Amino acid sequence: MRTTQDEVTLLLQKLQAGDRAALDELMPLVYAELRRIAAGYLKGERREHTLQPTALVHEAYLKLADQSGLQPESRAHFLGIAATMMRQTLVDHARRHRAGKRAGSHLRVTYDEQLPVPVQFDVEVIALNDALERLAVEDPRLARIVELRYFGGLSIAETAEVVGVGTATVEREWRLARAWLKREIAGNEVDG
Repeated sequence: MRTTQDEVTLLLQKLQAGDRAALDELMPLVYAELRRIAAGYLKGERREHTLQPTALVHEAYLKLADQSGLQPESRAHFLGIAATMMRQTLVDHARRHRAGKRAGSHLRVTYDEQLPVPVQFDVEVIALNDALERLAVEDPRLARIVELRYFGGLSIAETAEVVGVGTATVEREWRLARAWLKREIAGNEVDG
């Protein structure tokens, strides 16, 4: 496994230096992790959902390939960027699905204790995205922590590495952000 980590580090350095071909070499080395993240996103989707984990990873790859100046600083940072791309894909898919259905139908994602990041409440993808965007206005770091943990499936340590703070700070802010989002989403369900 050490060889793979060394390869990932080398490819990330090449990518930072502007070598776009490094992304093609990097993807097979992190594919299993990306697919695990994608499967976690889609675990609670409706049965007839058309997006599968493999397709979600491929969509993220296409978005990554379109990024100019991609500068991932570490494996965790790269996975966080990929998770952002997956989140955007899921939100776009949910919006298209919602637009194609009559009012009142919802695309829901249910998370359970089996996921790497336990979440205690069900959320609608679009509602979570909207709440996360509001949180980013109030506190961009809290929003980034949610994105990395919830959407990226990164551990506390990996999140701390990407954000550039200590693990205790991530743990504290992760709890705060989850409570804020839960309250925000619940408040909008009552208002909406």
